[in-house]
Amino acid sequence: MSCKESADFAPINEEVPEVYKKVYGASSITTDGTYVIIKTTGAPDHKSVYYPSTSSLYENFSGSTTYAGTTYTFRKNPNTIGSFNYTFKIPLHPEVAATYAATPLGAIGVSLNGVPFYNQYAGPNQPLTNEFQSFDQYSGHPTGNNNYHYHLEPIYLTTVKATKSSLLGFLLDGFPVYGPVENGAAVTNAMLDAYHGHTHATEDYPSGTYHYHITDADPYINGSGFYGRPGTVTQ
Repeated sequence: MSCKESADFAPINEEVPEVYKKVYGASSITTDGTYVIIKTTGAPDHKSVYYPSTSSLYENFSGSTTYAGTTYTFRKNPNTIGSFNYTFKIPLHPEVAATYAATPLGAIGVSLNGVPFYNQYAGPNQPLTNEFQSFDQYSGHPTGNNNYHYHLEPIYLTTVKATKSSLLGFLLDGFPVYGPVENGAAVTNAMLDAYHGHTHATEDYPSGTYHYHITDADPYINGSGFYGRPGTVTQ
């Protein structure tokens, strides 16, 4: 199978659906006919106070951040951003699950810049209450193992690389994740189902598809589990 290469995109199989080419942070995107296979380092392409001070992407940050109407004084956690060998295997043709699997701790999907999405928990059934204050200027932070990730709206994507109504990535079940605005209005949890999504046409899927939305209230990205049958992620 031949591959395309350009200054904007990593090597991509000809058979990979066009929409996946928006995942610009991948080192490669291929398909085996069953899964779309996305490889990334997981390191963000934006500046962060969590990069080592010697990095060109280091940027000091202090002050406060606001989530869901509450202001938090920033407190840096002791971790730094690492680089990994993530492999996301996402169903090429996503299907609704017969039983809905709960999302695990760790990566539940991949954003356009290759950074993993995490669910709404800081630990097993532990809300993010004590973690909000450690989110950097673009709403991400690293774990104790240096895995950088987003639990909330990825501000760099919604304000710099795309918009608040744009496609922002995919969960492991293959269904897309969109931003917190739709048709010019803010999306609320009341507009979404238990899994934090709904079905209709989007710019990328004019024939319609189920899709998730990121909102500014818990559960933020995903609700009661994957709507579809999830693929896998390794690192």
